Amino acid sequence: MRSDDESGFLARTIAAEDGLKLYVRDYACSEATAHNRPPVFCLPGLTRNSRDFHQLALLLSQGSLGPHRVITLDARGRGLSERDPDKSHYNLAVEAQDVLTVCAALDISQAIFIGTSRGGLVLHILAASRPDILKAVILNDIGPVLEKTGLADIRDYLNRDRKPASWSEAVEILQENHGNAFIALGEEDWQDMARAIYAIADDKPVADYDPAIAAQMQALDLESPISDLWTQFQGFQGIPLMVIRGESSKLLTQFTTDEMAKRHPGIVVKIAGGQGHAPILHLGDIPEAIGAFISEL
Repeated sequence: MRSDDESGFLARTIAAEDGLKLYVRDYACSEATAHNRPPVFCLPGLTRNSRDFHQLALLLSQGSLGPHRVITLDARGRGLSERDPDKSHYNLAVEAQDVLTVCAALDISQAIFIGTSRGGLVLHILAASRPDILKAVILNDIGPVLEKTGLADIRDYLNRDRKPASWSEAVEILQENHGNAFIALGEEDWQDMARAIYAIADDKPVADYDPAIAAQMQALDLESPISDLWTQFQGFQGIPLMVIRGESSKLLTQFTTDEMAKRHPGIVVKIAGGQGHAPILHLGDIPEAIGAFISEL
């Protein structure tokens, strides 16, 4: 099932506190047993969107890992959510409040949250402010410490900003930027990644996010200290926690992962072989690892 497939979910529009319209995919499941299971709420990375989770959401809602209701969100300024005229609102606090607003609108009092990269940082904020809403958490290649080498990689490929003229060129750009870190991906996987990241405008693929979001990263001063989130990480105490680390990730190191395990006894650690930042969650044996973690709840 490709990420550009438009089946298996209900598209919703939910107004944020400031009125900005947020796009949500609601993967409902009809089985009665699902009502006794917490929903799964997926939060994508900095410039990514809900299409990243489509294949995993189908597995969790209708496939071998289900049945669970699954919610995937396009954060403000990404995908089909509205772009914010106030660019200062592209911050973790506002995005965390957006998650709470969506939960309230969908009558979700508690969920299993999966946060990829930026989405995982949002979950750190919620762990500190609203831990009651977190039934369990899966952090995808993100933790309390952001390595400067990893941030530099993200900044550099955003700065290159090469614009594809076709889908094949979009795939080529992704392979140039990420090929060394994602040796596990086949040709279909690269094509699928392209269709998750890019939208179509004037018959050409275009990056599916507000350029102001990339501009924040492009202007990042890596000579200054980067604050850690260990204080917020403490909010995960008592909450079942899993961390998935890309084998080639430069943003989340093995050292930080080990420290997370020391501070959160019982954490489940999964290494995504042949992948970098951030692992694609429907590939390899990652779905089975996620399914095993969720089933233990």
